[in-house]
Amino acid sequence: MVTVAVMGAGSWGTTVAKVFGDAGNRVTLWARRPEVVEGIRRTRRNEGYLPDTVLPPSVEVTDDAEAAMGDASIVVLGVPSQSLRDNLARWRDHIPATASLVSLAKGIEHSTRMRMSEVISDVTGAAADRVAVLSGPNLAREVAAGQPTATVVACTDRDRAQHIQAALAAPYLRPYTNTDVVGCEIGGTCKNVIALAAGVIAGQGLGTNTLATLITRGLAETTRLGVELGAEPRTFSGLAGLGDLVATCNSPLSRNRTFGERLGRGESLDEARAATRGQVAEGVVSCLSVRDIAASRGVDMPITRAVVGVCHDGTPVDETVRTLMGRRRKAE
Repeated sequence: MVTVAVMGAGSWGTTVAKVFGDAGNRVTLWARRPEVVEGIRRTRRNEGYLPDTVLPPSVEVTDDAEAAMGDASIVVLGVPSQSLRDNLARWRDHIPATASLVSLAKGIEHSTRMRMSEVISDVTGAAADRVAVLSGPNLAREVAAGQPTATVVACTDRDRAQHIQAALAAPYLRPYTNTDVVGCEIGGTCKNVIALAAGVIAGQGLGTNTLATLITRGLAETTRLGVELGAEPRTFSGLAGLGDLVATCNSPLSRNRTFGERLGRGESLDEARAATRGQVAEGVVSCLSVRDIAASRGVDMPITRAVVGVCHDGTPVDETVRTLMGRRRKAE
């Protein structure tokens, strides 16, 4: 048993807290809003995100960040990618000096083009081998319901990855380890962009052939970027690559896919945002950073450019599809 702090009580943060609790650990879940804390204490449910999920007795909840992290040996960072830096700046003095830092966020910081593990080290001063990322086909509601799946714990320190793996191994979640942090983070970031495109084609009424083509070519461009940035090619055929991509592109539980589907039906970015209670899918912001990084490294990412066009440049969806289909013919 280890002591775990999960910082962030959204759907995935709450789910990960439950997983660590079900795996036999002592867990503290931090929520920003006192009313969320009170609600969870009263009902043992996070009514705003996972109303059907009962948290185990081993999971405590608080809105006091210092108390949450206290003596934690694993600190899980479960806030959105674009707010991670600001939150870490407030928390860094309370993070135990030897704790493993685990990132749940899948994105690229827009202002710096840093991956989340890089942001964590930059703000906290933690060495890269203290930082791990969690990635895989892990839709929160399915995991919270105890449906069997697997995930990847990536850390450059193999022993640390195995320590987190052991703490996270619940009856319904099988964690694997990987030392390719770059590959797991690029896979997790780009899959959100490709899932937006998957939603767009669903919104257009297109079928399985189109989706399969999109997933396959989306994986190809993700792999090109990852390898250029130093990732291992085989990472992208695993759980943090293909596995996460397939789950996110296919499921209506995916915020990115659902957001893209609204765009595909002709809604504007503002209309889609309003329909999702003001929540913008991570891929909407990340697509800009991914496009810029790819352009700076000479990596061709046509699907990513198309997503940027639809989300930010006002490019009509049908024009985007025609452009992708009319690209220069070449060997696969």
